[in-house]
Amino acid sequence: MRMVLEGIKVIEVAQVAAVPMCARHLADFGADVIHVEHPVRGDSWRSLQSGQGGNAGVPSDFNYNFEVFNRNKKSVAIDLVKPNGREIIYKLAENADVFVTNLRFWEREKFQMAYEHIKAINPKIIYGSVTGQGTKGADKDLPAYDTTIYWARGGLAHTLPLPGLQGLNQRPAFGDVVAGLALAYGIVMALYAREKIGIGQEVQTSLLETAIYQLTFDVAGALATKKDLNIYSLDNIDGTQEEQQERMRLLSDVQTALGKLFEFSGQRSPNPLANAYGTKDGKVLRFNCILADKYWPVFCSITDHPELLDDPRFNSMDARRENRKELYFILKKAFLEKTYREWLPLITNIPWAIAQNLVEVTNDPQARINDFFVPINHPVHGRIETLNNLVRLSDTPATIRALAPEFSQHTEEVLLETGYTWQDINKFKEQGVIR
Repeated sequence: MRMVLEGIKVIEVAQVAAVPMCARHLADFGADVIHVEHPVRGDSWRSLQSGQGGNAGVPSDFNYNFEVFNRNKKSVAIDLVKPNGREIIYKLAENADVFVTNLRFWEREKFQMAYEHIKAINPKIIYGSVTGQGTKGADKDLPAYDTTIYWARGGLAHTLPLPGLQGLNQRPAFGDVVAGLALAYGIVMALYAREKIGIGQEVQTSLLETAIYQLTFDVAGALATKKDLNIYSLDNIDGTQEEQQERMRLLSDVQTALGKLFEFSGQRSPNPLANAYGTKDGKVLRFNCILADKYWPVFCSITDHPELLDDPRFNSMDARRENRKELYFILKKAFLEKTYREWLPLITNIPWAIAQNLVEVTNDPQARINDFFVPINHPVHGRIETLNNLVRLSDTPATIRALAPEFSQHTEEVLLETGYTWQDINKFKEQGVIR
């Protein structure tokens, strides 16, 4: 059986979730995917799955998570730090069709793996990537994870619960798999464009825009009305005054109960540095410091607890896991002592994000500078904004060429183009076949 992508060679310089899922989709349809891993550590997804190191999933001796993200691939171990390691990648890229990566921009420059480097070797190659927060803006190089950028900053943590209630517990790679699917779709379009017009190009999407795409219905509402869904819902509870008061009382009771449950969940988190903490002004900061030993000194410094750095209760991952309840309350108290704006300059280089509502999402500087929203002129409503396409092709980009059609606006036009005459069309109308 011939497969649709048979003969397509893909070089994957990536790890963890989003880009590996993209390459897995390509591999499933017959592409020859070479997954490049670090020669000592390998892909970190090998150890961040199957419930290892926390409550990410059901514990198992079978590496089920790595399997489902990386099936149908070949693994090679190459050190990008070493010049001759990079030369191997370049040699592989010479005859490749696709190069995919989730290296951050500074890493692409450091290892000379940016689009311009790979394009210089193979001008017709398709270069695909998933970024955290777009290709432009002050935050484009900051650490970005599914739980921080997609879930919190992108608005899902705010939107999915019932109005007035706290957020749901996010699941690992929840947004990564959608971003990976989007990138795969963009790469296939770029391959089709190469067949038609003979060019290679760059394809990219981001975790932040993927979250906004997932909330298309609600974000479109926020763009049009400048209102947040949850606030709107609470302001429009139907019923008598007594019924409204009863609902608000029930919401308050449930919120109190959920607050206790979330606090209990926070205490149980095996890695207190991958947790959510409230600020003095009611904002929620979502951290995801998977490399917790690396960031432990930073947490001790910014929370004004230098004495904890070498405290045997907390100075290792195992110790923090053992004493996680005690550490959770220490960190919770510390983060409540400052407002979000006061915390902002202190946490810049830590993997984190603020949980945003829909109005905040539509005004997010990263969303704005990366053109996640585009203006259109409406004949009735004037200038309005809508969501851009989440997949960006450098040479053959998506465009908005027409507004959504009015009901049956093009029936006659389409039938005439298909070969029907006006006589046919009038007859169809008389018969009630068309409108």
